[in-house]
Amino acid sequence: MRIIRLGAGAGYSGDRILPAVELAEKGNLDYLIFECLAERTVALAQLEKTKDSDLGFDPLLRDRMMAVLLTCKEKQVKIITNMGAANPKAAAREILNVAKELGIQALKIGVVNGDDVLSQVVAGNFFTMETGEPISAIKNKIISANAYLGSEPIVEALKLGADIVITGRVSDPALFLAPLIYEFGWSDSDWKLLGQGILAGHLLECAGQVTGGYFADPGYRDVPNLENLGFPIAEVSEDGAVTITKVDGSGGYVTKATCSSQLLYEIDDPSQYFQPDVVADFSQVKLTELAPNRIKVENAGGSERPKELKVTIGMRDGFIGDGQISYAGLGAVSRGQLALKVLQSRIEASGIQFLDIRYELIGMNAIHGDYLSQGYEPYEVRVRVAVRASTKKEAEFVVNEVEAMYLNGPSGGGGATKSVREVISVISTLIPRELIKPSVSILEL
Repeated sequence: MRIIRLGAGAGYSGDRILPAVELAEKGNLDYLIFECLAERTVALAQLEKTKDSDLGFDPLLRDRMMAVLLTCKEKQVKIITNMGAANPKAAAREILNVAKELGIQALKIGVVNGDDVLSQVVAGNFFTMETGEPISAIKNKIISANAYLGSEPIVEALKLGADIVITGRVSDPALFLAPLIYEFGWSDSDWKLLGQGILAGHLLECAGQVTGGYFADPGYRDVPNLENLGFPIAEVSEDGAVTITKVDGSGGYVTKATCSSQLLYEIDDPSQYFQPDVVADFSQVKLTELAPNRIKVENAGGSERPKELKVTIGMRDGFIGDGQISYAGLGAVSRGQLALKVLQSRIEASGIQFLDIRYELIGMNAIHGDYLSQGYEPYEVRVRVAVRASTKKEAEFVVNEVEAMYLNGPSGGGGATKSVREVISVISTLIPRELIKPSVSILEL
């Protein structure tokens, strides 16, 4: 039975590039897929696009394409990616520039648009999924609204002969489902097959997480050769059977445990995993070890696709100020605690009403809080005051007070840092899928 090999070239925007090169060169792939778009990334990309109409795509796009494009072209490996972010067409132009520099003579890029639904969201009567608040109440803060598209426009681009398909916001697993629909001619209403394809995509979408990344725990879960962690491959047959593996000799491993961990990652209800193409059902999934680093994954199901699609809305939400200073040696904790006490007194005396503020000792209570952090005293700590403020000036006041602990606080403070950045928050809503009109265009050499 015919098998399509899908390789996961990235699991987030800043992911490592060398494992993707290994996949391109040694993975015997049909498709290399880069999943690089988190919820907040699109909003940040929209801000970049407002500054320069030629920006707004993934900042590592050029580096990734320089690393793998020539090999993929020579080996006839197609590339699918959401690195287009807020500007897929500009991203496609950048890929064509890379292709010219590499001496590639012919290349066809499918560009997927239509996920930008800002006008539809602002004009409609919609509510946030998180709080039920009407979108109209935050209209003046919104900078972006992008719908999660499904596999359909990617399939269309492949049918038009695209060597590369670049998208903005699509469902992560849809990047992997689309080539299966295209290659095998799966029906868009065969919920069982679509559910199994979404399963393959979900297992691969975070790249190294299914080969031992974000999994290793020395003495409990020892991952071999983690420094050379390889990224995963899914072998998928026409009947939907999926085997997860990796390049022979690469670092990490593929086990039932790593696959189970990724299977449940970011899943609320395994029996109802809502996707634009299908409501997948992972509740009966079975994992079988066929051989070392070869895990068969089966029994996913599915039901009719939802009538509404999720939209991620990016909005301006104030400023975060982060000020830090370190104390080390005997009495480090006492000096750090005194610094926090002094800082809190000075900041409260300003009378500024902050949206949120945290006082903490990194190395002592910054992650688990005071209750779970008792019973030992570290040799070094780092004072941190983080604030969310309505204005940049208010945030700057706080971080300047932390830096001033050099000369106005306990002895031995050093390594002070401060930063202020604008907060781009994300919320979600649902809109009818008929309001969303995906489109595909082709750019080529």
